[in-house]
Parts: sequence; C-alpha cells; structure tokens
Amino acid sequence: MRIDSHQHFWVYDPEEYAWTGGPESPISNSFAPEQLSPLLAANGFGGAVAVQARSSLVENDYLLGLADEHDFIRAVVGWVDLTSPDVSEQLAKYAKHPKFKGVRHIAQAEPDDAFLTREDFARGIAALGEFGLAYDILIYHRQLPAAIELVRRFPKQKFVLDHIAKPDIRGGRLEPWRKRIEDIASFDNVMCKVSGMVTEADVAAWKDADFAPYLETVFEAFGPKRLMYGSDWPVCLLGADYAGALGIVERATEGWSEADRELLFGGNCAAFYGIE
Repeated sequence: MRIDSHQHFWVYDPEEYAWTGGPESPISNSFAPEQLSPLLAANGFGGAVAVQARSSLVENDYLLGLADEHDFIRAVVGWVDLTSPDVSEQLAKYAKHPKFKGVRHIAQAEPDDAFLTREDFARGIAALGEFGLAYDILIYHRQLPAAIELVRRFPKQKFVLDHIAKPDIRGGRLEPWRKRIEDIASFDNVMCKVSGMVTEADVAAWKDADFAPYLETVFEAFGPKRLMYGSDWPVCLLGADYAGALGIVERATEGWSEADRELLFGGNCAAFYGIE
C-alpha cells in the first residue's frame, strides 16, 4: 500500500490560520477528508497520515474524530505541550487511541533556534518513549544544530525530519544545510520525510532541476530505508497540485528499484508509525 506520510485538515478561520496567507491564498479555505480521498485514489495511495496544524489539544480530538470516520486516515500525528509538567497525563489520554502514533511541535515558529535543546522540552521528549510514540521534527534549516543535539540525546526515540528541514531551495543555497543533513542522518533513529519542498522553491516558476541537489543529498544521506514521501497537502497548493508535488519525487526516483520505491512511498511510513 502507498501511504502519504504527511498531510493536513482544517476548518478555516482567518485568525487561527492567519499563516495561510490571507483571503487570496489558495489554502485560506477549509480542507476535509472528502477532498483528499479522491486525490489519493487517483494517485495510487491507499492511506495517509494526518499531521497537526494547530498547537492545541483540541487538534487531537478533531483529527482522531476524522480518523474514526475515515479508514484511509491510517495515523494521526498530534500535539501535546511537551514542556508541561503533566505531559505524561496528556500523552496517556491520547495514546489510548490506536491511530494516535506521534507528536509534533511547530518548532520552526519558536523565536529561540535552540528551543529543541531546552530542558523542559527534553523532559517531554523523554515521556514519548513511555508510550512508544514518534516525534516529527518541524524546523527551518537554520535550526538543524538544535535538532542534531536533540536526536543525539535520545538515541532510542523515533524521530522523523519533516520537509527535509526546509532548505533554501528558492535561493539555491546548499550549505550549511547539506552538511547538517549528513550529520543528522548519521543517527540511525532518524528518518526523513521527502515533503514540503515546493513551498521552499519559487512557487510560481519551479522546475525539477531546482530540487535535484536537495533530493540527491537526502537520498544519499538517509538511503531508501529511512525516507518516506509526504505530499504536505493542502499546503503544497501554494506551488503545485497534489499530482504536481508527487511528480517531483516520482521523476527523481525513476531509476530506483521497485522495492526501494515501495519503501519510499509507503513501506517506511507504515513501519515507522506502526501502521498495520
């Protein structure tokens, strides 16, 4: 089964989702499972992982409710306050749900680039292990040093790096992102989502060649067994439709073996999140 490892749902509110870009933005709308399901089917996917877009416990209830209603939502990556003294109680509540598979914090929005190394945050990461939950690392490329320190500190925790750590594709800048990707990939408890790239490029005029050096870097650093494809729908609509975002990665992996492509487009995701 092909599984999209990274997508979102939301009921649009102009204040809560101000980051979507205002009334003229293609993503300043509501996005529901009924819109995604035909896109998955048309592109050969049988399932998807719904990832949080709000830093609220209400988000967990919303996404898990959708997962209960729609079988194709195979897993949910939610949110809890990892810095809270009662983080274990929060995790215990949601970990009971069979589709609650991981947690994400929007660290890219933190003003402190070293946020991931804070002691209170580290205590929260340690609590994830009690429940066998994964952690999605959402950062900009400049925050990679903190992410490297985080994964070094927790060698038994399952981590996945979202959106290849958002390099400056638009500016064509590779370093120091490339070296830092090689460094974080040296930890075998870290995987990488090949996702979210189109919004880091020139959304109006990107071409496959713009992504090539970044894809080559993560392909070599992580290898086929530690990569998973994610559409980042509907955020990808800022630069490409569902098939357009997928096509970038499909064309880049045309020379791969069928077994390796199956891992990238579903097998690794299923194993990482414990999807049966």
